[in-house]
Amino acid sequence: MTPVALLFLAVSMSADAFAASISKGAELRKPRFRHAVGIGLIFGIIEAITPVLGWVAGKASQQYVETWDHWVAFTLLTIIGLHMIVEGLKKEEKVEHRKQTLWLLVLTATATSLDAMAVGASLAFIDVNIITTSLAIGLATTVMASMGTLLGHKFGKYVGHWAELAGGVVLIGIGVMVVVEHTVLM
Repeated sequence: MTPVALLFLAVSMSADAFAASISKGAELRKPRFRHAVGIGLIFGIIEAITPVLGWVAGKASQQYVETWDHWVAFTLLTIIGLHMIVEGLKKEEKVEHRKQTLWLLVLTATATSLDAMAVGASLAFIDVNIITTSLAIGLATTVMASMGTLLGHKFGKYVGHWAELAGGVVLIGIGVMVVVEHTVLM
């Protein structure tokens, strides 16, 4: 995977965490930088772990799907991308105010990172360094979720769905690149 593709993957994987953190920031009166970074770290750490878990599962099944692995990667990335686009098209006009708790943040971060687990499984079928990829996704998510928290109280209802849309389009593009590399360029 090229450094540019890795950057796009990391940013697209952090799009749902960015959207969720905007919502979290909208729930806070005036989020402090320290609080925003804490939320970002929770999202980033969980988002860094889940692709590795998916990659391990993908590697375990690789021998069974080796001849069509690029189609598996394409399909998973496209499904996740389409799901993100559909979620991005849903405009939520009302932000639900709930008490911020650590468990609620961990639950939200886990829910937004399930797509990263599926992406990790698809990355097992192509030649990537999963540690580098995972760290890039975790770092991008930490930065994006921290920014989302800080921006959320002012722009929450305007920005969140655009991040989901962009992330979905990028994932589909990466899936297409995987198929092209394995079918046309080989």
